[in-house]
Amino acid sequence: MATKINLLPWRQELREQRKREFGGMLVLALVAAGGVWFGVHTHLNGEIAHQENRNEFLRDEISKLDKQILKIRDLEETKEQLLSRMQVIQELQQGRPQIVHIFEQIVRTIPDGLYLTKMEESGDSLSLEGVAESNGRISNYMESLDASAWLSDPGLQIIEVEEQGSSRVSRFSMSVKQTTPEDDDSDKEGAS
Repeated sequence: MATKINLLPWRQELREQRKREFGGMLVLALVAAGGVWFGVHTHLNGEIAHQENRNEFLRDEISKLDKQILKIRDLEETKEQLLSRMQVIQELQQGRPQIVHIFEQIVRTIPDGLYLTKMEESGDSLSLEGVAESNGRISNYMESLDASAWLSDPGLQIIEVEEQGSSRVSRFSMSVKQTTPEDDDSDKEGAS
């Protein structure tokens, strides 16, 4: 009698065990891959959200800075307007005593035998028209104006000799520039 040994169930069990181990490792690998994918996905989403928060913060700060820049520009425009107004006021303040000195100089420099008929101001220039007994008196007047601390550069534009009754007179037109003395000494000289 020959003994028969059946080796098939043992091999079959070994195959089944290997299939189970393979299935277990496959499931374990899938779970590990899913975990890695979930971890990477969560990390990347967190980084994206963090970057979006930073971008939003930067947008807010840029918006605040833009508003501040607009305020600064408005303040600079206001400053320029105020400075120009202050300059106009200073010029007016400086010009207040100047017109008094100019009138005084015009009166002090007029020689006998000469009188003015018209006086106009245009910028820093005065136009004078008048009548004189002779051309020499006009020349003396021009010299006196040129020597003044508040007036300079007299220029004769027109001189006409006319008969007025039994005498001859000279009608003239001239221009003279207004100046401001540099120091107080010339102011005192012009006033004396």
